[in-house]
Amino acid sequence: MCALLALALSSPSYAQRQTERSRQKATAEKQRAGVKQRLEAIRKDIARTEDAREDAADELAESEAAISDANRALRELAEEQDATSTRLHDLSTQGVRLQETIVNQKKQLSQLLREHYVAGNEDRIKLLLSGDNPNRINRDLQMMAYVSQAQAKLLGSLRANLAEVEANRDKVENAQLELQEIAQEQQQQKTKLEQEKGKRAALLQNLSTRLSDQRKQADRLQRDEERMTALVDRLTILIREQAEAERRRQAALAAAKAKAAAEEKARALARAKAAAEKAERERIARQNAKPGTKPVPEPEPPKVAEQPKPEPKPAEAPAPEVSLAPAAPSGAFASLKGRLAPPVSGAIVARFGARRGDGPAWKGIFIKAPEGSEVRAVAPGRVVHADWMRGFGNLIIVDHGGTYWSTYGNNSALLKRPGDMVRAGEVIASAGNTGGNEQSGLYFEIRYRGQAIDPASWVKF
Repeated sequence: MCALLALALSSPSYAQRQTERSRQKATAEKQRAGVKQRLEAIRKDIARTEDAREDAADELAESEAAISDANRALRELAEEQDATSTRLHDLSTQGVRLQETIVNQKKQLSQLLREHYVAGNEDRIKLLLSGDNPNRINRDLQMMAYVSQAQAKLLGSLRANLAEVEANRDKVENAQLELQEIAQEQQQQKTKLEQEKGKRAALLQNLSTRLSDQRKQADRLQRDEERMTALVDRLTILIREQAEAERRRQAALAAAKAKAAAEEKARALARAKAAAEKAERERIARQNAKPGTKPVPEPEPPKVAEQPKPEPKPAEAPAPEVSLAPAAPSGAFASLKGRLAPPVSGAIVARFGARRGDGPAWKGIFIKAPEGSEVRAVAPGRVVHADWMRGFGNLIIVDHGGTYWSTYGNNSALLKRPGDMVRAGEVIASAGNTGGNEQSGLYFEIRYRGQAIDPASWVKF
């Protein structure tokens, strides 16, 4: 089996074969395209409302976003590699078991064929002509029939196992190819990550003075807060529109199904009525027929070829896109007040409501943490934003339902995409100092109906 796998892996046709993983990946990217375009339009719209004055952090945007993407891709590839390796091990074990079963079945079949050959092909004829007790003859014939059935059953099972071995071999080859793809993508992402890290380090060195000056500007902090508020408002509108569009789509599908069911019911009633009328005519004809005479059959109406009615098609709906609707029921998040776990381990260096120099008050908290520290979702929900944003760096926002949102900023990497559902405590990002922040850590907010509220009353710090 190993030799067959090695030969298959080295063949040109195997190298060019498209795996199930590639097809699923292409489908997922196609589904994300719609919501990605709408989120990008929101980001650009917010940027257009600001003045055109250059911000030093903007020059870091592309590099910091690329580093985040590379880190997320590496994490996803590692998880996928583990799952594929486990699947490959299971398939190999299954293949070994199938080969052992086939060997045993071949031995059994060989033994049956040998016994059948030694006994001769006229066993039944000899038995019938032997003149023995008919009961014994019948019993022996039954036994022969059972042996023949066992042979047929064994042959069928052997064919099925051989087909399963072939299918197992295809799955093993597909898993091997997927591992090759993953390894290649990992190498590409590692190279990209190192390049982007070098680019960011050079930019930070060149921009250090400008970044330091701009951090002290009160109006810049005010614009950051306005930008966040605008993003939250527009995301709320987008989610509401998406939910309404999905409601209309489901209503159209339900209406189409109901119409089809009603038409089918009407056709069934018409068929039943026609059958009842025919039966009644036949009954009356039998009653009116004279004894001893053959009833004259009622002339049948000329048959007309019935044109098949086309099945009603459901209303055309656009290809499904990634949903941004809340993943948790309304009220679920509110019940967790005071019991949420911290999003990251570290010391709180800025609290909600404290003044930021001459600028506005903090709308959230800043938790100082080493770069790369795991950032976890504080509650179940769905990611509605995962992108770089001026003033907040790599920013991820989770909708928990009931108009409650949690916000995680300044991350070095975002490990989830818009539309992803997350569990409480699931790792969604890595802490960092993106967006022009001086310290490494996490900026964290909780918002209700778009307004920031104090996380200290919700999270057990």
